[in-house]
Amino acid sequence: MPEVAITIGPKTYNITCGEGEQDKIRSLGALIAEKRAELGPSAAPQESQNMLFTAFFLADELSEARRRLEDESKGTASAKAELESALNNIEHEKSKSGGKKAELRAEIATLRKSEARAREELATVKAELAQMREEAAHQHDLFGASVDADAIAASLEQLADKAEATAFAIEGSLEAPRVEDPRPKP
Repeated sequence: MPEVAITIGPKTYNITCGEGEQDKIRSLGALIAEKRAELGPSAAPQESQNMLFTAFFLADELSEARRRLEDESKGTASAKAELESALNNIEHEKSKSGGKKAELRAEIATLRKSEARAREELATVKAELAQMREEAAHQHDLFGASVDADAIAASLEQLADKAEATAFAIEGSLEAPRVEDPRPKP
């Protein structure tokens, strides 16, 4: 087994280690020597006491590092919980908006059917109007006077205009469907 010599304070120590661990042992020895040097002029007369104080320095640093790691771990767990909660909220809102989309699609389909029926009725009314005009042009009342075809035509024209306005109103509501705010009302 390989052996590594490390110097800590005034003494050199020979450390036996596994194959390939020599650099790690040298690095650890340098760390211990650095902490030992922090004792400076307050070093004790006995080297064993100095090594004990060095071990306390290292143990203190290790304890502080463990505490910081634990605090960071708690913070990470809290952040993870907040993130999961936010993701759940997003999924919930997404599912709610999917329901609203389905409602809007159904409403649009209903309005389109209404529009088609209104257009059919409009075409029928226009055809009837044309037929009535034709018939009115050839009718006379009982006393031989001609029927006021223009007044009848004007009335029917007004009726056709109303039917057409209704169809356009339905069509207009299809182009700009009403969308309600998905946020909860206070």
